[in-house]
Amino acid sequence: MPSLPPIPATPSIPATPATPPAIPTPLPRPALLTQVTAPDGITPTLRTRLTDCWIAVTNAGGAAGFPFPPVTEAEVAPAVDALAARLAPDGHRLITATVGERLAGWVVLGHDPNPLVAHWGTVHHLQTHPDFRGHGLGGALMRELHRVAREDLGLDHLRLAARGGEGLEGFYAALGWHETGRWPAALRIAPEDLRDEVLMRRDLRPAGNAGPATA
Repeated sequence: MPSLPPIPATPSIPATPATPPAIPTPLPRPALLTQVTAPDGITPTLRTRLTDCWIAVTNAGGAAGFPFPPVTEAEVAPAVDALAARLAPDGHRLITATVGERLAGWVVLGHDPNPLVAHWGTVHHLQTHPDFRGHGLGGALMRELHRVAREDLGLDHLRLAARGGEGLEGFYAALGWHETGRWPAALRIAPEDLRDEVLMRRDLRPAGNAGPATA
């Protein structure tokens, strides 16, 4: 039986934000949110920026797909290439936040067009560069992902899995997400550090068809 879309091929905890929730403060200029829907949209410059951001986030302690830092370009660049290869208008979307010439953060919206599961999407690799912490970019990326999922892809639901013990449930709850369950002690971060994998969902359907679909 077809299944929901798999997590991209990296040793990942797919959707734990790499920066903790923080009180937003003004950015020097507004963040530009854009999406990439095909592999050829990943230019050499963007590939480098995605790789550099992922390295910086991971090595700063962010849970963005590589659970055992430090990481280097040799490990991360192939993961960026694998991610890029899966982009498609009716499939995975990359959403980026750029401030000036700098990539401040990004997230992947996963989607499988198979009719059995085409009404669902998944969230992967939400992250904000350490230099842009505290500006509300994680929330901005997620709200844009909600919009793309609902308006561009016509999805009804989103799901994600996050690392427990990081206090992230409140971050997602503020964006309309609900915890649906946990895999206890599913993630071994260190020999004595076992974490739950927190499973969450977000209903995108209008009020009246389901629960409220907040932004």
